[in-house]
Amino acid sequence: MAIIPYGKNNWFEPFNELESIQREVNNLFDFSLDRKPWRQKSLFEGQWSPQIDVYDTKDNLTVKVDAPGLNKDEIDVSMENNFLIVKGEKKKENEVKEANYYKTERFYGSFYRRLQLPVEVDAEKISAKYDKGVLSLTLPKKEKEKAKQIKIDIK
Repeated sequence: MAIIPYGKNNWFEPFNELESIQREVNNLFDFSLDRKPWRQKSLFEGQWSPQIDVYDTKDNLTVKVDAPGLNKDEIDVSMENNFLIVKGEKKKENEVKEANYYKTERFYGSFYRRLQLPVEVDAEKISAKYDKGVLSLTLPKKEKEKAKQIKIDIK
């Protein structure tokens, strides 16, 4: 009979290997997402993404994009292969020289959203309106060909 030493690194503890794998994966993500373990940095620090609603009506898709603090010239909207692309940049209003912030939660910097649309739209007829920090896009659906009904004789 073999004597197996008992200790923390005992081969009989089945979760040791899983914990080791989890640590390695966490370290991989920490460095690949520019998060250093010694710095407490939010995953999205330096980036932000406006919230978007997309809903369908009979004739149109409607997209609403929350972009508070931006002027309409700071937002760029385009279509590419049935993808809606919304991008822009939110600049800091004032740079504070002293470090006297108690808390800062507002995001600044560039953003890029690319949405695949659920239906084909007529890109030439898209209309946009920007009011009170909300960009509203109306995307008319493409006219589909009407299905032809063909009578088939049964013999």
